[in-house]
Amino acid sequence: MSSVNRKPGIHIAWTTITYRSVALLILAAAAILFIAMRVAFPQFTESSVKKTDDLVGKLLERVANMAPATGTGMVTAQQAHFTALDGTVRVKKANGNSWVTADYNVPLDKGDIVQTGSEGMAKVVFNDGTSYTVKQDSLIVIEENSANDQQQTNVAVAVSTGTVDLSTATYSQGSKSQVIVAGATASLAPESAAQVHNDPQADQHEILMKKGAGEVTRNGETVQLANWEKVSFHGGADTHLEKAKETGPPTPIAPANMAPLFSSGEATKDVAFSWTPMANATGYRLRISRNPYFSSTLVDKRVNTAAVTVSGLGEGAYYWMVQSYDAAGNESVESEKNRFNIVVKGKQTEAIELELDPFIQHGHVIEVTGKTQNGARVMVNGSEVPMVAADGSFHYFTPPLPTGEAVITVTAQTAQGGVNTQQQKIIIQ
Repeated sequence: MSSVNRKPGIHIAWTTITYRSVALLILAAAAILFIAMRVAFPQFTESSVKKTDDLVGKLLERVANMAPATGTGMVTAQQAHFTALDGTVRVKKANGNSWVTADYNVPLDKGDIVQTGSEGMAKVVFNDGTSYTVKQDSLIVIEENSANDQQQTNVAVAVSTGTVDLSTATYSQGSKSQVIVAGATASLAPESAAQVHNDPQADQHEILMKKGAGEVTRNGETVQLANWEKVSFHGGADTHLEKAKETGPPTPIAPANMAPLFSSGEATKDVAFSWTPMANATGYRLRISRNPYFSSTLVDKRVNTAAVTVSGLGEGAYYWMVQSYDAAGNESVESEKNRFNIVVKGKQTEAIELELDPFIQHGHVIEVTGKTQNGARVMVNGSEVPMVAADGSFHYFTPPLPTGEAVITVTAQTAQGGVNTQQQKIIIQ
């Protein structure tokens, strides 16, 4: 019945073929071809597979920028930054031949050279928390600044000439923080501080451990250092490291660090200074400066008591430190530098202008920028911003902050007593 009623014409039949089916057919054909080639030409096939694997691996690494697997010890170069500048400071980049003026926006890489003038000072902070305060007439070279995939850091700086104060933060086990002086390498433990002095002309080289611990190695000889121990040596290959105990400095008491001292309209103020008395000290040397580097001093006097009053200090910020000396005139190392601010009380006590830009985080270092009233001073977490432009704008890098929650406090203050303080919480990971 159906055959009789079927109408004549063209009939089309089709079969559905999916993409999956096509892919399986291609893979099957490739497998058959590969087996045939393997049987007929075994050596050629093996070398071709190896070359193909190498080529694919290289292409993946280039295109996708793939990193080696965890634990391979890959080393990544890092950058350091200036956090304070004063006077003449120059930088010569490793890939350049000319000197450029140091600036907060100039990053420092391995091989870079930093030089300070006769009244220049600079503070350089690395990502591992190590900081170097380069004093006047000094030159340093960044020999190493890297980290591996296990977060182990390696920082090394060579002090070619001059004096440098350095301190380390808490860094991971296996990390290194080293300073190189005239062929000697000092390795510092976490949370340590030292002072390095290198005078090539006089052939005098010294490494003083102020806090913590470290070791100095030179020509196969190693010396351990603890608080207020010093190693000195001369440049000859046959000379040995000489270890000596230094006298610790007095502790500043008053004016306390960051203390404001108010005067009631007078042009100058008498300020009382005091510090802890030291055994076997016959006298003390007090120095006062307008800058934290003491590249110039306003007061440099010797007294035989642990307290003295200094007259005639005008308004503004000051820094002071003290040393003790014995009967032979041998001085202790310098104390910590305390800062105080003389403020003349006036009618202007209202809040002044202070605008902060969004913070920029560079690892554990926070970049703070903003603008305040013309002529105002700015402090970030108690540290004075060294440069405030004529229009009130400022730019500052904090020292490395510990992991966890941190508070950034920015205070602007005028000489007339106007003040404005802002705080922001940040998370350091």
